[in-house]
Amino acid sequence: MSSFRVKFGILAAGLLLSGCMQATHYEATNTNNFKPHDKELLAKVSYVKTPVPAPFRRAIVDYHRKEAPGSIMVDSDNHYLYYVLDGGKAIRYGITVGEEAMAWSGIAKVGAMTEWPAWHPTPGEIERLGVPKFVPPGPDNPMGSRAMYLYANGKDTLFRIHGTNQPEYIGSSISSGCIRMTNEDVIDLYNRVKLGTVVVVLEPHHGDSPYNSKMALQGGSSNYY
Repeated sequence: MSSFRVKFGILAAGLLLSGCMQATHYEATNTNNFKPHDKELLAKVSYVKTPVPAPFRRAIVDYHRKEAPGSIMVDSDNHYLYYVLDGGKAIRYGITVGEEAMAWSGIAKVGAMTEWPAWHPTPGEIERLGVPKFVPPGPDNPMGSRAMYLYANGKDTLFRIHGTNQPEYIGSSISSGCIRMTNEDVIDLYNRVKLGTVVVVLEPHHGDSPYNSKMALQGGSSNYY
């Protein structure tokens, strides 16, 4: 009987855990939406196209927060960006975020948008990273294929949502504060947003994702298909 109780307890715990997880519908990259220039430059990248870990692949998920459809929510704690859809759904993208000391949080709007932007490092980045004052657009530019510039109170926050030439760091906190996405994902997001799109960036330790990426990376969930 004790053996049966143990097995039943394990089964019950498993069912409770799976009830906390959500079914995830992965979104494959649709290159038909890429412009010829995008395809040309993406074919020329020299960085290694490291596959994004499963918990950070683009997916359509349930969304329980109250942001309006068409807005963006960034959960830096769990390394996710959500583009809110109708009907309690959202497109979830894995992201690289800044170290906590360099992170920005608050409510902003997309104040400008650029395809294949140049990089103008801040004085702090130039001093800290030893980079040039200007890096022209191109396949290996750290800004990647798209940039969306965040404005608050009518002023540029100097924080951006942009692509990356380091896809291996998706799911990490290593940037200078900006929100990085794979070049393919940022093109997908860019095609959905418009000037004035509201962007909510949660404060550190206020993560509110319906899915915990740390648990997934540790093997706590396998509810993917």
